[in-house]
Amino acid sequence: MRSRAVDLLRVASIHVQLRLLSSAPYTHNPRIGSSSSPSLSIWRRRKEMGKEGLMVVKELKRLEHQPLQFERLMKNHVSRLLKSDLVAVLTELQRQNLVSLSMKMYNVVRKESWYRPDMFFYRDMLMMLARNKKVDDITVVWNDLKKEGVIFDQHTFGDLIRSFLDSGLPKVAIMVYDEMRCSSDPPRSLSYRVILKGLIPYPELREKVKDDFLELFPDMLVYDPPDDIFDDEGSRDSEDDA
Repeated sequence: MRSRAVDLLRVASIHVQLRLLSSAPYTHNPRIGSSSSPSLSIWRRRKEMGKEGLMVVKELKRLEHQPLQFERLMKNHVSRLLKSDLVAVLTELQRQNLVSLSMKMYNVVRKESWYRPDMFFYRDMLMMLARNKKVDDITVVWNDLKKEGVIFDQHTFGDLIRSFLDSGLPKVAIMVYDEMRCSSDPPRSLSYRVILKGLIPYPELREKVKDDFLELFPDMLVYDPPDDIFDDEGSRDSEDDA
């Protein structure tokens, strides 16, 4: 009987501790919140929209340039979306390269009670903005993630930098590269190879990154394309036009 009473007390104590943990206010730790595990991040899961989410996407596009109706939609419908639908709506707007609407939903998401800083959330926003060459919006989002203490891992840094390079934004790419060099995450050769390939059209910048790569990985080789690679392509284009 006494043993059973002790067991019941232990169970009651565990329940009390769990309630205290679940009700405790969220305190952001940059080292944890900034490197979300792919298995935990809501931004890495498959995003399926419900009927209400589909309706919201359609109405956002229809009312984008009608301020009064748009605000009413945001207040009466967007604000009531479930977390899964809100995530899916933002993802769909990004997929369609709807920059202005994506930025509006981006700000909505960051105000939600469930929101936590997440590198995948920011990665997706930055890649969409890169595709559309929106440097001012990139600056806004980058400043937001810095304020929230988000830290990208080397793999994500490499993907972002390559995205900026492929979109013809070398200045932004090098700015992010400098951040990558200062990161506490250990450098990875694959990330550098991804960046070096994207830098082929920018030989001076490529030499700088190549020097850094060889300093970090002295036993590795770097493939250097022929100096006239773009001249040859230009000549072929001219011949085709003729």
